[in-house]
Amino acid sequence: MTAIAVVAPMVTRRKKRVPIGIMLCFGFVLVVILAAFVGPHFLTRTANTADPFNLGATPTARHWLGTDELGRDVYARLVIGAYSALIGPFIIALSGLIVSGLVGIAAGYLGGLTDMVTMRVVDFMIALPGLLLTIVLVTVVQGGYWVAVLVLSVLNVQGDIRLVRGATLAQRSLAYVEAARVVGISRFAIMYRHIARNVITILLADCAVDFAGALVALAGLSFLGLGAPPGTPDWGLMLTAGQQILFENPFASLAPGLAIVILAVSVNLIGDWLYEWQSRVASGR
Repeated sequence: MTAIAVVAPMVTRRKKRVPIGIMLCFGFVLVVILAAFVGPHFLTRTANTADPFNLGATPTARHWLGTDELGRDVYARLVIGAYSALIGPFIIALSGLIVSGLVGIAAGYLGGLTDMVTMRVVDFMIALPGLLLTIVLVTVVQGGYWVAVLVLSVLNVQGDIRLVRGATLAQRSLAYVEAARVVGISRFAIMYRHIARNVITILLADCAVDFAGALVALAGLSFLGLGAPPGTPDWGLMLTAGQQILFENPFASLAPGLAIVILAVSVNLIGDWLYEWQSRVASGR
């Protein structure tokens, strides 16, 4: 009798790691968060401390990013301005996540009159020029940063609602929803306990997009003089003020400009990666 050796194929599994680019994005976001909430306690000078002998000076050991047109330290203002760069966009993105989750899931699952009324309101809001309307409202009421945050929070939710509604429509016909109906689970529980868990990755990815858009919008409003009040260490205002000394100290504009761009891109990439990662986990790949 001949012995036959059966060799099982060796299956190698690569450990899925977080891409280096996403790790860098997480690192930059963490740095901005630390700068916003911890950084001001470690600064040796405040954002409005002026050095009259160094107006628009280039970077030195005393002033790491130089000074602005009034002799204020650019680095100190950049660190303190991280708070307004985070808190406003976070509120706008969070409000979009909550409202779109509640309204979008209800419209997609309940259908009928609820869906029709919701979508007509959404269509009307989408037809409005959001940023232009924000500029007009902030100008008319002579508001500032928080008025802009409020207006953008209201005008931001329409696209989110439509996206969540579409995802809910796809979930509504699946077997687990039918099974939940059969065993007598309430509509509320089906919508906000079961369906919500299956569309949460879409909500989080959309929340990241909303954050990035709100960051750029608020910086743009401050750049136009419609956001934070003059003198506030705000990245958008720093961009405006830095134009006056662009050739004396370009870091006065480059530093806040790069911070806005890198933070917006980082949050966007993190949101996309989380969505793709969750999709792979759900599919077992």
